[in-house]
Amino acid sequence: MGLLGDKPIIGIILDENTSQGGASYDTGKGYFKAIEKAGGVALGLPYAADSLEFARQHCAGLMSTGARIKFPSEWYVPGQESYAPQSDRFAIERALVEAFLAEDRPYFGICNGMQMLGCLSGCRMSGDAKSYTDGSIAHDDRTTRHGVKVTGGTKLHAITGLDHLQVNSFHREALVEMSDQVVISAYSDDGLVEAIERPDRRFVMGVQWHPERLIEETSDAAALFQAFVTAAYDWAKAARLQPSAL
Repeated sequence: MGLLGDKPIIGIILDENTSQGGASYDTGKGYFKAIEKAGGVALGLPYAADSLEFARQHCAGLMSTGARIKFPSEWYVPGQESYAPQSDRFAIERALVEAFLAEDRPYFGICNGMQMLGCLSGCRMSGDAKSYTDGSIAHDDRTTRHGVKVTGGTKLHAITGLDHLQVNSFHREALVEMSDQVVISAYSDDGLVEAIERPDRRFVMGVQWHPERLIEETSDAAALFQAFVTAAYDWAKAARLQPSAL
């Protein structure tokens, strides 16, 4: 289970058009292309209870996409809350991420997916990321490119082999209070947390930027997906020897 032939199956949490009422799934093709280019099989997971059981039976890895959905107020620093729309995505995404964390299956969170990972790991958010910076980077602009400093000794550093990356940016919220369950693996040049890892898990990472939009531009973006797919493949191969793990 978890493999189609020799390719690991990756479940991708679908996004939706929350800005238009959330009536349609609306997910960029780049997420799927990045997984496929790295040698995986990408399958979209809708916001249905059966997605959890399907993913646990058939997916070797889980990837959470960007989104604009409301998180609980207790996930924010005191005095702040989310102004994003309510979404039925939240409940199934939380259940999926919690299940994969509990079973030590590979997980890769992008933008919203990093924030979900962080908050489920004891971190707290701000809905006003720019108030934690000097204003030199427009983090809520899809055309933005900015630098991030990679922390030595982290999985991100091992994967990219670089101390400094150039990334894109499109977010208004950010993790601003960290827990001891995570390691910060990158900061933006203006000081925001841009990547986190769970050192107690085989492959659990989150990045604030959108590497799926950069795989044709930078080798480090493609390397992230390759490392994730490889980790999922290794998990699936090991799980075949332990059927009870599925």
